[in-house]
Amino acid sequence: MIGLALILQGCGLARVGDSLGKGVRQNGDLATVEAGLPSYLLMIDGLIVNWPERESLLLTGADLYGAYAGLFVDDPARAARLNDKALGYALRAACVHQRQYCQARKMDVPAFEALLADADQDDVPVLFTLGSAWAGYIQTHSDDWNAVAELSRVRLLMERVVALDEGYQYGQAYMYLGVLNSLLPASLGGQPDAARADFLRAIELSDGDNLLARVLYARHYARLVFDRQLHDTQLRAVLDADVDVADLTLQNAYAKREARRLLDSADEYF
Repeated sequence: MIGLALILQGCGLARVGDSLGKGVRQNGDLATVEAGLPSYLLMIDGLIVNWPERESLLLTGADLYGAYAGLFVDDPARAARLNDKALGYALRAACVHQRQYCQARKMDVPAFEALLADADQDDVPVLFTLGSAWAGYIQTHSDDWNAVAELSRVRLLMERVVALDEGYQYGQAYMYLGVLNSLLPASLGGQPDAARADFLRAIELSDGDNLLARVLYARHYARLVFDRQLHDTQLRAVLDADVDVADLTLQNAYAKREARRLLDSADEYF
C-alpha cells in the first residue's frame, strides 16, 4: 500500500492515468479486456474522486468509459449511461485544461468556433478525447434531438484536430469525419466523396495499421454507395493483417471481429 501511495503522488499520478489507458489499448485479447476493464473503470473513478481536477485522469476516464461502451456493451440503456459518464469526464478535462471550455455545451456555435480557432497543438489531446467522447454520447442518445444537434461540435473538434496535427493517434480524427460525412447519401445532403477522402487519409496516415479505419470505410462508405468489391477488399485486408500495433492493438482486434461480421452479412446487404 505504501508503494501504491508513492506511485500516485506528484507526476507519478499523471503516469498512472496514462499507463492505465495504454495497458488497455495494447491488449489484443477482447475477452480479457472485457472481463477486466470494469475494475479499471472503478479504479479511475476512485482516483478522480481524490484528484477531481487531474486532467490526465479525467482524459483516461473518458477514454476507458467510451472504449468499454463502444466495444463491449450491447444494451442501449447501459451504453448510454457509460457514454454519458465518458462525456462528463471529457468535458471536465477540457474545463481543467482551459476554463473557457467549461461552457462548451452552452455557448453558441460561433462562440465555440472562435474558441477552437485559438487552440494550438498542445490542446490536441483534449480536443480529440472530447470529440470522440461526444460522438459516442450522441450515438447512444440518437433519440434526443438536443444531443443530435451537437454533432456540429464534434465535426468542429475533429476538423480542428486535423488542422493542428492530422497524424495524431494515427490520423483517427479523419475516421470520425469520414463517418460524419457518410451518415446520409449525397441525395439527402451527405458528402460521400469527402467521406472517402477522409477514410483513405486515415488509412494512409497509419500506414495501413489502423484496421478500424478500413472497417469503417467498408461499413459507412462502401455500403452507402453499394460498392461490394471495395467493401470486401477492405475487410479481407483487415482479416489478413497483424493486430499488434502500439496503441492500436485492442482496436485492431475489435476491427477484425467486425470485419468478419460484416463479410458474413454482405450477401444479405448487397
